[in-house]
Amino acid sequence: MATIRYLVTNVEAAVDFYTGVLGFEVAQQFAPAMAILKRGDLTLWTAGPSSSAARPMPDGRRPQPGGWNRMVLEVDDIEAMVAELTARGAPFRNQIVSGPGGRQILCEDPFGNPIELFQPAG
Repeated sequence: MATIRYLVTNVEAAVDFYTGVLGFEVAQQFAPAMAILKRGDLTLWTAGPSSSAARPMPDGRRPQPGGWNRMVLEVDDIEAMVAELTARGAPFRNQIVSGPGGRQILCEDPFGNPIELFQPAG
């Protein structure tokens, strides 16, 4: 199973498109911040401008649709994973932030591609 997050400018329009055009089903919705959609083994998180994923980075960069799409890896202990990756020299775009569904941070691969580490709430 794969989880992908796409930044969108309008969560309702994204839900309409993915459910109406591509056959996704709504699993959860945190209107207007985000919606979690499923299609088979694929989970798609559509994150709008008010979501925690859309917050500006410490260097001022602002996540925008198209340039900040990333894979999401769910982790059990986000602090331990950040410590391990930091020890290995991996760069991070931000600090851990909390949102409606849990906590997240963006790590970069060696090529600058973002990988979101996400620890669900609960």
